[in-house]
Amino acid sequence: MWPGNAWRAALFWVPRGRRAQSALAQLRGILEGELEGICGAGTWKSERVITSRQGPHIRVDGVSGGPGTVIFPGLPLPHLSCCIHLLSFTSGILNFCANNYLGLSSHPEVIQAGLQALEEFGAGLSSVRFICGTQSIHKNLEAKIARFHQREDAILYPSCYDANAGLFEALLTPEDAVLSDELNHASIIDGIRLCKAHKYRYRHLDMADLEAKLQEAQKHRLRLVATDGAFSMDGDIAPLQEICCLASRYGALVFMDECHATGFLGPTGRGTDELLGVMDQVTIINSTLGKALGGASGGYTTGPGPLVSLLRQRARPYLFSNSLPPAVVGCASKALDLLMGSNTIVQSMAAKTQRFRSKMEAAGFTISGASHPICPVMLGDARLASRMADDMLKRGIFVIGFSYPVVPKGKARIRVQISAVHSEEDIDRCVEAFVEVGRLHGALP
Repeated sequence: MWPGNAWRAALFWVPRGRRAQSALAQLRGILEGELEGICGAGTWKSERVITSRQGPHIRVDGVSGGPGTVIFPGLPLPHLSCCIHLLSFTSGILNFCANNYLGLSSHPEVIQAGLQALEEFGAGLSSVRFICGTQSIHKNLEAKIARFHQREDAILYPSCYDANAGLFEALLTPEDAVLSDELNHASIIDGIRLCKAHKYRYRHLDMADLEAKLQEAQKHRLRLVATDGAFSMDGDIAPLQEICCLASRYGALVFMDECHATGFLGPTGRGTDELLGVMDQVTIINSTLGKALGGASGGYTTGPGPLVSLLRQRARPYLFSNSLPPAVVGCASKALDLLMGSNTIVQSMAAKTQRFRSKMEAAGFTISGASHPICPVMLGDARLASRMADDMLKRGIFVIGFSYPVVPKGKARIRVQISAVHSEEDIDRCVEAFVEVGRLHGALP
């Protein structure tokens, strides 16, 4: 006799090891089905392996190369009498998909600053900031970031994704409201999901819809308008003057993510708010050290001093993540020094961006956005974008196709990114390859 209802359990009894194997087999089946679906939709993302440092000319595993030269315009080096530095190496692959907007990822002074910080301050802190993870270089970089953006204070994070994850939950309560552009970066969307504020989403760049949402949100304590400064998938720029005007009219604050603007938009590279003349009207800026400012890693929030102090007390990604490694801090600090010392490299971006956009449009391609070094070549079909990107690599051009879920369905594209260290010859070679591959796949007549 089985006591109680134990006989029922016995009917379904399976040895523990076998149950675990059964659960794992079930998981494998589910995962394999998901992966097959991704492949079937033509949205599988392969990772190409780079075997060199980041730059406009790179080496890619399995792809042959030839000689190349990197030019750093307008950035003086102490051991040269001129303001141009040449770095020669062997590579024939042109990289047109990095966020290395200023070419500082492999700048010799940036690398040397990272080595010096590594030697002086070690490989890492093995700690979060508030325990024993704050060094003088962290505080110095935060102060430098605040000066660069002309704000009161700044706080460092492991990434800007973490900065976005930490901000909204710490700042906003159920009494407040956040109003977000529908095409904001995934990190902004995820950060907003973590907070308990009332959430409004306005149509992309639609100021009439934003105003309607602001009117609806008047019943809340704080109202925070959240937008990307430059939108990474489309290369378009937020109408900050209109946003700030509406925010002032309806008593709202303005938050802006500047990852694809810091360092190269505006006359001195301060970003979208400088470009559009509203530096004194944007309350909070989140941005990254992992793109134009050295390209390693790290993010930050800069804004009012009391806000930064609150984030040090409540922002979970800050409180529970290790400090930025000293080498990363050293590289970013030197990148800011170079940028604040000369704006020549910033000014070189506009002409190179216009050269690529005009030549591609003349060839018959549709390029999204305007006047931003993010130049999305719109193709529509995911498989077409992937296959064209593969064939571009065969011709020595490294670009990547973007498709759902990174961009909406039917909006697949190849996102080209112009760097200050691309030469005119680099840009022309890229355009020629696009034309050849576009004709091959029927994207051009």
